[in-house]
Amino acid sequence: MTGFWRAEAAALLVRVKVQPKSRRPGLEGLRPSANGPRLRVSVTEAPEDGRANRAVCAALAKALGLPASAVEIAQGPAARDKTMRVWGDPALLIPKLEALA
Repeated sequence: MTGFWRAEAAALLVRVKVQPKSRRPGLEGLRPSANGPRLRVSVTEAPEDGRANRAVCAALAKALGLPASAVEIAQGPAARDKTMRVWGDPALLIPKLEALA
C-alpha cells in the first residue's frame, strides 16, 4: 500500500489508526505513521471483548454509507493500527474514501 488504501477485486483495504475510549467519536482524517499514512478513527468504546473493533467497523461503514456488515478487520484485531476490508465496488468506494481523508 502506498497510500492509506488499496483496491482489491471486490473490496478496498483501508489502513486505520484507532483511538479507543475517546471523548469524541468520529473520523479525524489522515495521520502519518512509520508505515505510511493511516485514517484516524476515534471511538468511545473500550478495547474489551471486541467492542472497539465493532465500533470502528460501524463508524467506517456509516461514513461510507454502507451497512456495518460491509466492513471487517483484515489485520490487527488486537492492535491500534489495523487494516480494514470494505466490501463493495472499488470504483464507487474510492471517491467516498478520499473525501474522508
